[in-house]
Amino acid sequence: MQKNILIIGGKGLVGKTIYRILKSRNPDADLFVGSRKATVENNELTIDVNQPDTFQSILDKKIDIIVLSVNDNEDNVLHFAVKHHLDYIDITKPTPALMKAYHLLVGHDINSRIVFASGWMGGIIAGLIKANVNSMTDIEKVDVAVYYSVKDLAGESSAHFMAENVAKPFVRYQNNEPVQIKHFLDTDYFNFGFGIGRRQVYNFDVPDLYILNKVEKISDVSVKMTYNSKFITWLLGTMQQFGIFNKLSLNTRKKVFGSSGNGDLAVFEITVANTDGKFKKISVLSEKGQAELTALSTVIHIESLCKNVFNNRVYFAHELHKKQDLQQQLMEYKTINVKIY
Repeated sequence: MQKNILIIGGKGLVGKTIYRILKSRNPDADLFVGSRKATVENNELTIDVNQPDTFQSILDKKIDIIVLSVNDNEDNVLHFAVKHHLDYIDITKPTPALMKAYHLLVGHDINSRIVFASGWMGGIIAGLIKANVNSMTDIEKVDVAVYYSVKDLAGESSAHFMAENVAKPFVRYQNNEPVQIKHFLDTDYFNFGFGIGRRQVYNFDVPDLYILNKVEKISDVSVKMTYNSKFITWLLGTMQQFGIFNKLSLNTRKKVFGSSGNGDLAVFEITVANTDGKFKKISVLSEKGQAELTALSTVIHIESLCKNVFNNRVYFAHELHKKQDLQQQLMEYKTINVKIY
């Protein structure tokens, strides 16, 4: 892999995991770590996404690909990548930020490959769907169910996203129309595989809602989630039902969602309904949790970008892969279990 690759946020949980997996699979790769912390190693760059004057080292080190694994609310790194014709992969953006960044680039000349991989677990849902249907145009409905363990080793970004957005409405799509909903409302039930069983699930916002409807033109898309603790799931639903999140300060909400364990599995399942009435179910388990699967997915995107020829434009992660490639690589990884029903 003859590329200089920079991981901004490379000292965070997901960033460090990306570095580890990428280096193990590509020992000859030239990898750099960007962080606000003072540099120690020769491959470390002091970069603050909120201070564009710290970006000069990106040019000095002749970086080819920027991987963003830390929140960049003002899209400073994205603007820099576009201006200097650098390839860019972003795994951090929640739905509103993704929509903002994507629409910012629509209609502009792009002289590099800009990849938004901000969907669930590194943006792999659409890729897994693509691997298991004849055509995306045959799909009528997609439902995603997420099983989240409070014992999982998680970084700050997901907790902060929930704290900032739990009281705000978001949308799912029904008959191509946006339907406003909130997290932890509209109780449903889902039978998870891998021995988990029937669990109560609530509304959950991930960028795949937008990607599957607006990019892949699937008319009905919804995502719901549950925690491994039935009590926590019930408690958060009750707090939302009675408007308690609206009354809590942001710092208090961060404390509510900020717990992180020492590591646990992560599971999500995709149910695809075709226009002919046939169903397909894709179940994914990561034994080492969200960070490992998100990092692995990101590495697979990086490898595809390096090894294949792509025109200069904006991509979503699943567009980097041929029909079966992404799923096959996930299935070959020793701590990932993918089942197709």
